[in-house]
Amino acid sequence: MTRHDGASDGAIADGDLSEGAVAGEAGDGAGAGLEAVLAAARSWSAQDPDDETRAELDALVAAATSGSAEAAASLRERFSGRLAFGTAGLRAELGAGPQRMNRVVVTQAAAGLARFLIDTGRDRSVVIGYDGRVNSDVFARDSAEVMRGLGLDVTLLPSALPTPVLAFAVRHLGVGAGVMVTASHNPPRDNGYKVYLGGEDDGSQIVPPVDGEIAAAIDAVAAGDVRDLDRATDYTVADGALVQAYVAATAATVPAPRLPVDAQPKVVYTAMHGVGWETARAVFGAAGFAEPVVVPEQIEPDGAFPTVSFPNPEEPGAMDLAVAQGVAVGADLVIANDPDADRLALAIPDGAGSFRRLSGNEVGWLLGWRAAARAQAAGETGALAASIVSSPALARVAERYGLEYRDTLTGFKWVSRVPGLVFGYEEALGYLVDPGVVRDKDGISAALALLDLAVGLAASGKTVADQLDAFAAEFGAFASGQVSTRVDDLSRIGEVMASLRSSAPTSLGGRSVVGVTDYRDGVEGFPPSDILRYDLDGGARVIVRPSGTEPKVKVYIDTVAGSSAEAQALVDALAADVRPLVS
Repeated sequence: MTRHDGASDGAIADGDLSEGAVAGEAGDGAGAGLEAVLAAARSWSAQDPDDETRAELDALVAAATSGSAEAAASLRERFSGRLAFGTAGLRAELGAGPQRMNRVVVTQAAAGLARFLIDTGRDRSVVIGYDGRVNSDVFARDSAEVMRGLGLDVTLLPSALPTPVLAFAVRHLGVGAGVMVTASHNPPRDNGYKVYLGGEDDGSQIVPPVDGEIAAAIDAVAAGDVRDLDRATDYTVADGALVQAYVAATAATVPAPRLPVDAQPKVVYTAMHGVGWETARAVFGAAGFAEPVVVPEQIEPDGAFPTVSFPNPEEPGAMDLAVAQGVAVGADLVIANDPDADRLALAIPDGAGSFRRLSGNEVGWLLGWRAAARAQAAGETGALAASIVSSPALARVAERYGLEYRDTLTGFKWVSRVPGLVFGYEEALGYLVDPGVVRDKDGISAALALLDLAVGLAASGKTVADQLDAFAAEFGAFASGQVSTRVDDLSRIGEVMASLRSSAPTSLGGRSVVGVTDYRDGVEGFPPSDILRYDLDGGARVIVRPSGTEPKVKVYIDTVAGSSAEAQALVDALAADVRPLVS
């Protein structure tokens, strides 16, 4: 999510509001700056169709008018600009004002996207999906009504469904665009708006310069009043056949299981209060795999996410209930989808009575090796791909199997666009195992691929842990780690990156830095990006970048050594040296 300081639709540029004026310190306690933001807030409230956010804003206006410095500061922040539409679409906390996710912002985005499709001569059709987060269904219906009112052919998915179903629907229906209302794995109070394009984009997420063109169209809409937009309710609501088409296509990506249902590994599954279960269950069944044991507390969609503070399988504690269930039933695997089911996490028995969660890279290695072997067996060629912050291990797999390998920028919008893609992944638990079905990460098809792998191993008397050992023996002992620093002030991210550029480390973890690559300066095959890469002697590397969806600086550490223990020890040493540099 990015922000800009445009002053349309009631947003006030930062220069119009001094801290003293907003805090009620400008003479009479309501200086010109405060009057400007109060006027913008009242204008916004007048066009807001949502009773809750309108009341929230009106209460802030009343409090600020009465001299509350806290309310005035909140208004200043909310109206200092507006959410900018970028390659990640929109994503922010729910609330009133142009810097939050709400019905006004979504209506503006929907109308802007529709006008982009019309003005650029693209197919005037769109399919809209939504997950189980708070207001996802409301935002989806608003989008459908506004887009239909502007003359587009609109199809709304029939219920809260996984993001991969929406991505599939864009291609299956042959529409010009797709919209998914979701904040994926973000905190509970967030929501978002993700856009896919059909036609030559083949159902992939948007990339530059299209994101800027859509943003400009949204800004043009935002200069007016959403009450002036025509709405229509005669859009199409898809039936269950579309979901069944996704189920059938995904189930067909694996062969029939090598073991009967009652002899297959025991699996525990959690949807993490998201929308993955019903679709995943149907896919597993259609493909001939045993139905997993579920985590009952987390299996139904619930936008409050009552059992997790952060519904991201990567976060500490997020999989605790699933692991407890795995221990209780003696499971061989624990798998988790994130709330919109486009990501997948895996845990395996640790030999000490519990489970260990595999990293996104470890799962990527296993699925990439599986994909390469399948391609070789079928006599197929093509490419393996991973984001540049993912482990370099996949490149070795590609080389061994005579496939091309491509690094991409972070974000599946780049991975999915690699020509001839056989398999792609990024370390943040995103995997694309069926490029012919979905051009995005898909946690359900990835889970199915893992079940296929686990059953095949079990038929030979082996486990996923054995396969990890086999990978190290075949390709080298790789290890990876990550250091993340969350900030309260977004300017701190720029300060960290500037500091690293002005005084680059000469050694990390006892290894000399032998090369520094600054992607901001432009690197062949990549657009300029705020990424720093440090190559160390012995083949290790450290990559630093700002997060694209959260207020974080993220550091990615990758090593390779003679043994897994040695590789992990180097990861730990590098993490210890890097942490103070980004804190």
